[in-house]
Amino acid sequence: MKHCIISFILTCFLYSQEFNIARIQYGGGGDWYSDPSSLPNLLDYLKTHTPMKKAGAEIKIKLTDNNAKHYPYLYMTGHGNIKFSENEIIALRSILTSGGFLHADDNYGMDKSFRREIKRVFPNKDFVELPHDHPIFSSYFTFENGLPKIHEHDNKPPQAFGIFEDETLIILYTYETDLGDGWEDESVHNNPWEVRQESLKMGVNIIYFALTQ
Repeated sequence: MKHCIISFILTCFLYSQEFNIARIQYGGGGDWYSDPSSLPNLLDYLKTHTPMKKAGAEIKIKLTDNNAKHYPYLYMTGHGNIKFSENEIIALRSILTSGGFLHADDNYGMDKSFRREIKRVFPNKDFVELPHDHPIFSSYFTFENGLPKIHEHDNKPPQAFGIFEDETLIILYTYETDLGDGWEDESVHNNPWEVRQESLKMGVNIIYFALTQ
């Protein structure tokens, strides 16, 4: 029943438009372009394993592009430093407080700079850790233990953090999980299919939750 209701909502939402994911191209020296096969693979999985048949493509944008506001689902990742210009700060704040959603996936190494830059975007907001019973972990597939662990780095558990506008989740920050690596082509990291599938399923949950919350 849950899938039927969600499918109806998404069918209505996507009837006249294609769902794309906009990858943010940022400055500061970090590799915003990392995991190049990840988003195309996630969108393919979305089309083949859910009713969202109009899942489209990865679009690369800068936050100051004139068309940036037309992409309500934003994504960013990387291993290194992130730096937003003042105009990018203003643009991101505007998008996220006008119905947009950002998923940031730490590819190991962007934690400090990402938190710093988001504090510039929302000085009066703090990240809140999402508990395992948060609806994002059951929006389509069920993850009783929260985020799946895709790659091991520092023997830390995977964590999901959120920034909220009123009751709406506008930023999801996935940390110590490496979801994007799990979305990559199998040959990149040699992850077994079971691990990759868990990552892809979690990606579906994030998209479904963002579009239906």
